[in-house]
Amino acid sequence: MKLPHFTRRSALFAGAAVPFAVAQLPNTAGAEGHAADPQNAIQNTFEMGDMAVSTLLAGSRAVDNPQGIFGMNVSEEEFAAVSAANFLPTDQSQFYFTPTVVQTGTETVLFDAGPSAAGTTAALAQAGLAPDDIDVVVLTHMHGDHIGGLTNDAGDVTFSNARYVTGQAEFDHWAGLGNDGFEAKVRPLAEKMTFIADGGDVASGVTAMAAFGHTPGHMVYMLESGGKQVLLMADLANHYVWSLAYPEWEVRFDADKAAAAAARKTVLGMVAAEKMPLIGYHMPFPGVGYVEEVDAGRFRYVPVSYQLSL
Repeated sequence: MKLPHFTRRSALFAGAAVPFAVAQLPNTAGAEGHAADPQNAIQNTFEMGDMAVSTLLAGSRAVDNPQGIFGMNVSEEEFAAVSAANFLPTDQSQFYFTPTVVQTGTETVLFDAGPSAAGTTAALAQAGLAPDDIDVVVLTHMHGDHIGGLTNDAGDVTFSNARYVTGQAEFDHWAGLGNDGFEAKVRPLAEKMTFIADGGDVASGVTAMAAFGHTPGHMVYMLESGGKQVLLMADLANHYVWSLAYPEWEVRFDADKAAAAAARKTVLGMVAAEKMPLIGYHMPFPGVGYVEEVDAGRFRYVPVSYQLSL
């Protein structure tokens, strides 16, 4: 996996930030538990140079039998021991669905559309934004919980003023599958879509980085402004312990498990070395934290508290 060069000056990320979050987590709703109750939508905003970055909690749900998803290649005993050391139950986990919106100063860019239009637009409203305010929608990949919000329940396009950006390899993969979600949500937007490769720019200060494995064209994105950086890692790691801390643990949702593990180790190693914050789509809300490499290929996730508000 080719990665662009980023200097250690990115560790100097202290800036004037304005954090905000509604206090209550969204309730689970919908047949698959993906959609958030719009009355309980949450957003969290901080400033970085000339950018305003908002993470949006568009949904949350509990999932049974986490080792059926994470750590599929380790023993039940090892999974239990790691879970106990991190105060995690082994019978259930909590999933979070967190699109991110970046106001660059010239454009408003939404990364992923969330599981449903209702959950994402409600969280956008908490951030003071309407769907028509979105200029660019970036699809990091095309799993259902990232494309579900592209249209509402009636089939109307949610972000009618936006252009759409994704990786060519990702689009081509899903276009050849006959996937119902892709055909309903993404195919109708094809004429408004442009394709980006590793190292390409979405907008000023927003750079794509190939991190294939979770899906064939999965991308992460570097945000940079005012000498500060944040990595938006999408689904590179889907749990802060069972995936991020142990990048070689196999994840059911990873299409190419070996490639996904290699991408995790490479990208997380870079983030840890640069001491930059990252945003994870499935990390506990607000989805922003730091990564420490505690051993070769082993990591620790440290959620933000007040650091980005100093």
